[in-house]
Amino acid sequence: MVNKRLQVWLPLLFSLVMVLGMVIGYKIRQDASMPGFFKTANKSVFQEVLDLVDLKYVDKVETDTLGNSAISGILNKLDPHSVFIPSSDLMQVNDDLRGNFTGIGVEFQVFYDTVNILNVLPGGPSEKAGVLVGDKVITVNDTIKLAGQKINPDKIRKYLRGKKGTPVKITVYRNGRLIPLVIERGTIPVPSVDAAYMIDGQTGFIHLNRFSENTYREFMQAMEKLQAQKMQHLILDLRSNGGGLLNQAVNIADEFLDEDKLIVYTQGSHVPKYEYKARKEGLFEKGGLVVLVDESSASASEVLSGALQDWDRATIVGRRSFGKGLVQEQFGLSDGSALRLTVARYYTPLGRNIQKSYTNGYAQYEEEVTGRFHNGEVMKPDTTKNRGAAFKTKKGKIVYGGGGITPDVFVPFDTTSIGKTLLSLYTKGTFNNFIYTYYIQHKNELAAFKKPSELSNGFQSGDREWEELKKFAARDSINLDKLNPRDKVYLQKRIPSMLARQIWRYDGYYQVMNKTDDFVQKALQVLNGSTSVTR
Repeated sequence: MVNKRLQVWLPLLFSLVMVLGMVIGYKIRQDASMPGFFKTANKSVFQEVLDLVDLKYVDKVETDTLGNSAISGILNKLDPHSVFIPSSDLMQVNDDLRGNFTGIGVEFQVFYDTVNILNVLPGGPSEKAGVLVGDKVITVNDTIKLAGQKINPDKIRKYLRGKKGTPVKITVYRNGRLIPLVIERGTIPVPSVDAAYMIDGQTGFIHLNRFSENTYREFMQAMEKLQAQKMQHLILDLRSNGGGLLNQAVNIADEFLDEDKLIVYTQGSHVPKYEYKARKEGLFEKGGLVVLVDESSASASEVLSGALQDWDRATIVGRRSFGKGLVQEQFGLSDGSALRLTVARYYTPLGRNIQKSYTNGYAQYEEEVTGRFHNGEVMKPDTTKNRGAAFKTKKGKIVYGGGGITPDVFVPFDTTSIGKTLLSLYTKGTFNNFIYTYYIQHKNELAAFKKPSELSNGFQSGDREWEELKKFAARDSINLDKLNPRDKVYLQKRIPSMLARQIWRYDGYYQVMNKTDDFVQKALQVLNGSTSVTR
């Protein structure tokens, strides 16, 4: 009897439990989904908006791209240097900091819809495969046509770069023939030291273009080379150096400062104060030292120059630096992207934070450097305003915070290099293309110069070069007949240094260019005691 009753009532009980469960589930869902359309315990309002756009918007929208833009917009409200890095860009960003990438080891330039090989890394994958300067790349892997396609240089780099050890096939045009070449990709160094040489019998010169993982090591190698040549004074060029890794700047500063001197300290709301001090005997604690800076010197460049200025160890020559006094830390995100977030401010040994104001918004912050050219600051030292609190060094020199490193000796901007015609030569790539073409056409003649100093002393840019440049510029609808004499002199002075860059890369460029460079000549005057501090 009991079993029969269970057989009758059990299905009914199951049905009642099921209905009750459905009612309760519906009620919970109803409560959780109101008032937001997608509201759950795991979704933010930001995600709700993205979901609604994805499901309901009138047109098809790439919500990943939309989300990235929204994140960037949020970060712009914080400060100009907190940035979101999409996964597609992260490898290149990290390559810049590592100081190397995986590729084929060439420098190329696109002009007239053709990829031209400008330089081939000595000992690199392309040189081993037989690639030569002057080759024109027609195809990649037989199927990707480059010639005549107006392909963006970034896309070309993606075709040529890849995993180390993997092959890439290119077809080049050389001396009227198509030549197929297979190149095995390898690790390509990106040097931080562009040039390191002796300007005269006692003065060395080093140009740093960034602060990557290899910068300190490269710097030490350069210093040891110059000291072996009896260097007594050093010109350290940080112009156009946008910064990089803080520890690399600290390590280099340590080579110039003695005892236990403070180099920089950092502090933030969630980051306790941390001091970076000189820890060991430096390689160049004595001897004349000049640091060159300009409006493109930023971040780690300002850490280094600020420390040396605060301790009266170096004379800063040039123009006011960029003004970035914020420290970023990079955090990896779940989708392979990264967040580079400002976590602290850095302060020079005297307590200066040289971060310029960003209270007027991102756009005005970005345009601040351009404003220096419009208001005349880069032309005359007396227009340079002190933008922060004043500090006094041990030797009584007044220095300022709140807007970059103000130099001790000012070098005005060369106004001959900003005319419209000259600007067109650079923005269209005409001048660079001319230098490359001239080199290819006169390669045998230029081969007589075995080193940059020989080219500097033996090559004269005269009427022949000027006429060739005029004809070349005319192809890009640039008329050099209307150029004023001063601009003509400027261009003719640039031709030898650019040819030296084509042949010996930046080491050759600086060796030739520095002979007439205003910054370097002013630095030499400081080291020789013929120029006093102007501030």
